[in-house]
Amino acid sequence: MMAAVGVYRRSGGWVRAFIALGLTFSLTAALIGFSGKNPITAYEAMFRGAFGSFDRVAFAINKATPYIISGIGVALCFRAGIINIGAEGQIALGGLAATWVALAWPKASPLIGIPLAFGVGMIAGALWSGIAAVIHVGRGVNEVLATLLLNFVALLLVGEVLHGDLGEPGAGFPQSPLFEPNYWLSTMIAGAQLHWGVLIGPLIAIGGYVLLRYTTLGFAVRVLGASRSAASYAGFSVPQLTIKLMLMAGGLAGLAGVIEVLGIHYRLIEGFSSGFGFNAVVVALLGALHPLAIIPAGLFFGFLEAGALSMQREVGVPSSLVAVIQGLTMLFVLAALAASRRSS
Repeated sequence: MMAAVGVYRRSGGWVRAFIALGLTFSLTAALIGFSGKNPITAYEAMFRGAFGSFDRVAFAINKATPYIISGIGVALCFRAGIINIGAEGQIALGGLAATWVALAWPKASPLIGIPLAFGVGMIAGALWSGIAAVIHVGRGVNEVLATLLLNFVALLLVGEVLHGDLGEPGAGFPQSPLFEPNYWLSTMIAGAQLHWGVLIGPLIAIGGYVLLRYTTLGFAVRVLGASRSAASYAGFSVPQLTIKLMLMAGGLAGLAGVIEVLGIHYRLIEGFSSGFGFNAVVVALLGALHPLAIIPAGLFFGFLEAGALSMQREVGVPSSLVAVIQGLTMLFVLAALAASRRSS
């Protein structure tokens, strides 16, 4: 997998990503046709649902933001040959940490409370990812296994606290009480859902590009991704780089969780991060592991989900088809990775 990721980028990863999308929508159109619906009508409804109004566009951008932020963290790890798939659990704990801050100091000034929630959420995500990194480096456990299993632990932990002290009494669903408005991320336009947190994704993408392109750490990441022995020969500590990158990726995932709970739900909800980690991996691969290209990749997923309900309402195609599109995208991107590896 590590070698394939490097080959994928060197051999036209973006072109292969577009081919993967074309194959995905072609196969999905065939599935829609087999169900007795018109694929063109379905895709037109999806397009209207995603772009038909400013509110739909705002919803899509809000939805894409955690994918972009966590996807950049995943991409940084993948660029170094570290297969971190623990974003879902790290997002969940970032949201949990922000919730703890919001409920512990409900009357804090937004100038203090929101930055504090951001910082604590990032620390929580980084520490959770750091556990996997230490297990991998210290005990030799495969990072895929470590990060995957810690996802389940994190989700169970969030569920446990929502059934306990942080849960809203009398609520019919495991969730925390609503945060005070001083913890809500303000919207850019009155009456619209687009919050200021969406600007963080592009800023992090730019920062990720600068880090990879112009810093010593970025050079070390590129060398490590090409060859671990070469990185060691060049004087870079592979264990230290692994832990550092895992902490960075976890911090970004934790930040994505904070933005989701403060900007969208205004409370912690059990399962709010479900599927986010999977989507972050697909977004990272679809963007060819390039921080700037992850922005349109994340927006693609956001607008895809925004159009799903419209497709279901107007055509009768189940909105779960979005999960099929996401899964097929992942399948075809991985197939491109395998093809690249065989041809190298």
